[in-house]
Amino acid sequence: MGSLAWLKSEARLLHILGISKPLIARMAKRAAANGTSVEAELLASGVIEEEAYFAGLARMYGLPFLPEIDPSLLVDHAYSDTQLAEPRMLRLHYSDRPPVVAIAPHILNMEGLAKRFGRNGPGAGTLIVTTPSAIRHASWKVGESRRVGQAVRGLFDTLQPLSARLVVTGDQGFIAGAGLCLICLFAIMAPMLAAVISHLALSLFHTAALMLRMAVVSHGRRHRVLEAKLEYGSDVLPVYTVMVALYREADVVPQLLAALDGLDWPRSLLDVKLVCEADDHATIEAIRQLNPGPHVEVVAVPAMAPRTKPKALTYALAGARGEFLTIYDAEDRPHPQQLKEAYHAFRLGPADLACLQAPLVIGNAGESWISAIFALEYSALFRRLLPALGYYRMPLPLGGTSNHFKTALLRDSGGWDPYNVTEDADLGMRLYRMGYRSSTLTLPTHEDAPTEFRIWLAQRTRWYKGWLQTWLVLMRKPLQTARDMGFLSFLAFQLLVGGMLIAALSHPGLIVFLTFLVISLMQAPAAQPSLFTTIMLAMDIFNILGSYAIFFVLGATPMSKGEKEGVGWKWAMIPVYWMAVSLAAWKAVIELRLKPFHWNKTPHRPSEAVLQASE
Repeated sequence: MGSLAWLKSEARLLHILGISKPLIARMAKRAAANGTSVEAELLASGVIEEEAYFAGLARMYGLPFLPEIDPSLLVDHAYSDTQLAEPRMLRLHYSDRPPVVAIAPHILNMEGLAKRFGRNGPGAGTLIVTTPSAIRHASWKVGESRRVGQAVRGLFDTLQPLSARLVVTGDQGFIAGAGLCLICLFAIMAPMLAAVISHLALSLFHTAALMLRMAVVSHGRRHRVLEAKLEYGSDVLPVYTVMVALYREADVVPQLLAALDGLDWPRSLLDVKLVCEADDHATIEAIRQLNPGPHVEVVAVPAMAPRTKPKALTYALAGARGEFLTIYDAEDRPHPQQLKEAYHAFRLGPADLACLQAPLVIGNAGESWISAIFALEYSALFRRLLPALGYYRMPLPLGGTSNHFKTALLRDSGGWDPYNVTEDADLGMRLYRMGYRSSTLTLPTHEDAPTEFRIWLAQRTRWYKGWLQTWLVLMRKPLQTARDMGFLSFLAFQLLVGGMLIAALSHPGLIVFLTFLVISLMQAPAAQPSLFTTIMLAMDIFNILGSYAIFFVLGATPMSKGEKEGVGWKWAMIPVYWMAVSLAAWKAVIELRLKPFHWNKTPHRPSEAVLQASE
């Protein structure tokens, strides 16, 4: 397609069509650099509207033109999805005449088509010219029921043990019930011994999780993460799909489109899909009002429970045409070079590298104490913990945005679980179980944290509910999971996901125990504590204060000077933040029982930093 002879032939025909020579020359230069066609670059540039171009092409060669395709003229089948990625041809079935083929042709093929299907050709009347967008729109519409059904049921039907659709299996319910009965019986018969054993087990678990994070601090000092210095040759880049799930996000659409427009990737090779709920008319209208470029497509997801982000993404995955694919959130501002860093990391990485996680950096740390501690938390996770896990080829609990995938491997793994409300962590663990690996990038995505406690609590409750779902799914057959992951990776999973859940749920209990113990020791006359009590007291103080300290150190050390100034004194609120996390965890346990698939939507607003920069 990009050979010199073909480019010259295209240029000649485009000039006959009425395109100016200077414009053709500019597009030909881009086509030679990107390995595409002059026609593709011309359409991607937005200089000429798609409908006007294909209508002119039809007139030039004497073929009829159809600007829109009625979906009722199509017959849906699984192969129709190929036209979402490469919209070239559809067969239209009329009730009063023979079928007609609608095509979105390349200009180099038009002469041969005109001879056969033109007014005087043997196939006259059986071929019409349309646009790629018309083919895509009709294909999305005619197959929406089948496709949304696959998005909802696909993972459950093909990989049922890995789906969160069943919150707790029968075996898990029996074991949990039997275990709870035994614990209650033990607590009644020997309450002091039960309390001692429970306390010791929790303390040891806290200590192990704390040691893991201390190892991450040590790793960070020995392996500094440096920002990528991107130097590229003349490699021809592949198509890259960017997907953004939007729901009630009309206010941030202008900021989002501006951020996506800043990505350093050829527009002819960029496939942006803004995935909206079909009944979210305000967001869809906000996108249309801004008239984004031809590389941006709105995918309307039909209403079907569960109404979750992973279901919407899995629905849109059928139309992804990129060799690589990334996910962003509505408020994200990714680094312009992030796609190129991911592409070259994939190209130079091992064959089993399926996913790359870009670091998420909070841009509004100075707005409230919640956003400040949130910024520390994200810094620790994305710039210290995940890079260390990736370095040692351990499973990564992915973030919900800025994940970069090999599209084929993402499809092979089943996509996102529509029933898991923290779909990112679930997918990271599932990829690892299937033999794939994940790693990290250095170029960040900037986003804003919640500043109101109510919004933060709803978001964190959803996250903990999803982590509970993920843990339950992987613990349905723990021995099989351990064999799939390997013993060390399975242990890391327990400390990361299980440890995080246990730490959040038990933190208030440790605080209460420590408080009562200190009060009792301060009473006069104070009883001489036993050796065991002294050891437990020391361990609890070490776990609690050490957890606060490691939380701060892990988060603060990778931060820039400006980020640290934004956090300021608010780091002193870490103990309060941890108690709030515990509240969210307990709320998640209740929600998992009452409404397991409910999605607590986090409202977003335009970034203050972006608004100030634009003034």
